[in-house]
Amino acid sequence: MMAFTAGDLAYAVVLGTSLGVGVCLLVSLAPRWGAPSLARRIAPYIRDVTDARGLDVTAGPPVGVSWATMLRARWARFAGGDAALGQRLHRAGWTIDPARFRVRQLAWAITGLAAGGVIVVGLVLAGRGSAALGLLPPVTAVAGALAYDAWLTRAAKARAARIAEELPTVLEFLSLCLSAGEGILDSLRRVSEVGAGELTTELRGVVVAVGTGSPLSESLARLAAGLEIPSLTRSVDQLVAAIERGAPLAHVLQAQALDAREDAKRTLIERAGRKEIYMLFPLVFLILPLSVLFAVFPGIFMLRLGLG
Repeated sequence: MMAFTAGDLAYAVVLGTSLGVGVCLLVSLAPRWGAPSLARRIAPYIRDVTDARGLDVTAGPPVGVSWATMLRARWARFAGGDAALGQRLHRAGWTIDPARFRVRQLAWAITGLAAGGVIVVGLVLAGRGSAALGLLPPVTAVAGALAYDAWLTRAAKARAARIAEELPTVLEFLSLCLSAGEGILDSLRRVSEVGAGELTTELRGVVVAVGTGSPLSESLARLAAGLEIPSLTRSVDQLVAAIERGAPLAHVLQAQALDAREDAKRTLIERAGRKEIYMLFPLVFLILPLSVLFAVFPGIFMLRLGLG
């Protein structure tokens, strides 16, 4: 009976994967499989039972949906809801929708799976294979998906920090415009046209929303709810309350700008305190042991020479 080694199994995985990819590519090029389905071809002519994109929206699974669409839907249900993800994308300033983000995250996971498989095959061919290597491709796939999600989280935090830094300057500019005799909407429009930061971009969206018929208070509240920055939310709440009650907006904005600057100073002091603590790690675990070693080792060496 013929015995198979780990090298033969690795060669079989490589050749089988290549054969499977080639067969899938040939099948996708076939006219029957590559052409649009009948439901997708006739959907534009029966708009009463389809949506604007020409897809069937009746009960039951749609006939013309491809396997990629079904895989994306299953991945979206597995990874979580789209509402929180859409808010994170808006906070990070990414212009993609949650569906496209899930597709890219799935692509990162598949890339990680393929990279793990390549590493496993390489180690087996090098003669260093073991049973534990079978866990490497799933681990790299999960790591790829989590890495893309962590990239989004980091981008959202960085943009939120930039907006918090720009808030005092924007509030002072708004109070200056109001003190000059302009209205609140004209002041917002002027700031959005002159500025070039992240917050001015969001204010430009508020001005556009007001120009299309949305109330100013609701647009500002929607801006604060979408970004979830405490200082911005507090300033928007005070501004909306002043607009509804008829309070002097210039004084309100000046007070909010002062509070925002004090909050920024407090945040900077807290960050400096954390950095000081981080600086103690190399001092305690690297420099101090070496200093003790340099101070104690010569004495120990001399004692040994004296005893000898």
